[in-house]
Amino acid sequence: QVQLVESGGGTVQPGGSLKLACVGSESLGYYAVAWFRRAPGKEREGVPGMAVRGSTSSLDSVRGRFTISRDVAGNTFYLQMNDLKPADAAIYYCAAVFDPTQILTGDGLRRPTFYDRWGQGTQVTVSS
Repeated sequence: QVQLVESGGGTVQPGGSLKLACVGSESLGYYAVAWFRRAPGKEREGVPGMAVRGSTSSLDSVRGRFTISRDVAGNTFYLQMNDLKPADAAIYYCAAVFDPTQILTGDGLRRPTFYDRWGQGTQVTVSS
């Protein structure tokens, strides 16, 4: 079963950028993928998710600032985060689920219960 490893977290000032990467132990071409985050005292929330064929769904508060992308048929997907705000500070997790017939689309892409493969998490801190 695929394993996921994240990288790219760190500390940035407000307005800065970070790019997270999630590498799978095998090709993720038939997986729906997503990034989730959990801030202290808050529930886990799906940030953006991407279906097998490339459609995406993003949280309103990050739309236009965060972009999910993937290597087509490869084993890596990314989260580019621009114009970071203190409210974006959290532990970020990548997630994936095998979905060869693309059942998972739309807002379902950001529901954690649909995913069964998770990375270990990477800390993102936004502070001046």
